[in-house]
Amino acid sequence: MRDAYDVIVIGAGPAGSMAAHAAALRGASVLLVEKRPAIGAPVRCAEGIVTADLTEFMNPDPKWVSTVIRKARFIAPDKSTFTISGKTGDEILGYTLDRKIFDRDLAMRAADAGADVQVHARAVPLMEGGKISGATIYQHGKAYEVRAKVVIAADGVESKFAKSAGINTTVALADLDSCVQYLVTDIDIEPETNVFYWSNADCPHGYIWIFAKGPRSANIGIGIPGTKSGDGHRAKDYLDRFMAKHFPNGKITELIVGGVSTCKPLESTVADNLIICGDAARFSDPFTGGGIYQALYSGRLAGEIAANAVASGDCSRKALAVYEKTWRESRMGKFLARSALIRDVFFRMDDTMLNEIIGSVPDLHLDEVTVPSVLTSMLKNNPWIVAKFPMLLLRRN
Repeated sequence: MRDAYDVIVIGAGPAGSMAAHAAALRGASVLLVEKRPAIGAPVRCAEGIVTADLTEFMNPDPKWVSTVIRKARFIAPDKSTFTISGKTGDEILGYTLDRKIFDRDLAMRAADAGADVQVHARAVPLMEGGKISGATIYQHGKAYEVRAKVVIAADGVESKFAKSAGINTTVALADLDSCVQYLVTDIDIEPETNVFYWSNADCPHGYIWIFAKGPRSANIGIGIPGTKSGDGHRAKDYLDRFMAKHFPNGKITELIVGGVSTCKPLESTVADNLIICGDAARFSDPFTGGGIYQALYSGRLAGEIAANAVASGDCSRKALAVYEKTWRESRMGKFLARSALIRDVFFRMDDTMLNEIIGSVPDLHLDEVTVPSVLTSMLKNNPWIVAKFPMLLLRRN
């Protein structure tokens, strides 16, 4: 580890590793810092990603694909369903990843591109004149001051680095989901299918997921807002009741807990010498909580912008603002804005409404699955939605 780099990246998840890789490819000297002793562990993700969202960045590698997904099934409180699949039923809609291997692979790609990597290393902002000038790295009982022209904060939902640098990263309790997930084996599941259960009785203002990880194993998890959590009705309580009812003989081989932000992105994701990306920027999907695509996209963009700023000799907030402008105008930015609207509507519905909505949607083929097409189907079969939630008409496209 040197005492100065062009770019320091805090956090070696998908966003951080993509940022380090992109910046290094453009000739910047890069340090990638991870606080945990092992990249990729513990996993804090349901591990699912849509095919197009992954192949925008890389081809799937069999070593980090647990299983391919060919169907997605949505189940209402009254057990009515609709299913998404390809036209023939054989197309690959997405993948359930092995994030332990996937994340390490991304970090190795960054290292191969020239980035230095340090693990079990905690970073706090190094400030000079009210601006970030690098980071103090605490590792193995020692502290190192490492200067940088740009620091990229990709340190997850906790976002301690950006907060320590004076950025308001506060998330309201209602916008922070409490999540619990089991890796369960020796269970009967529908192979190559991801399942989503919606029920306020079983999972208030959230959903339960079953993401296949093999013929007889799956990630089974739940997420509920912090405001819905309390003694006897925490996320784990709901999940344990679901497991007892649906998979009483399943063998739990892993337990994962964590928080997921479901708010809109930060008001500002740049400052002088600083870019914020991934979950640290609150880029997780407000409706589903998913965030792998947003991490890959924002991380790559952050690395490119940082390297360009270093090359130009201007790393001011004004120069880095192209990062924020680009992501807000991108497919990702528009998707997040639309998803926040859908979340605000969907989680106001009681179970009677959820039964009507989910029961009214026909099975869909992959090429039919867009937010406007699903909303159109819902509105056509449930005209009462427009009267109750007129804001849907304002953003259907």
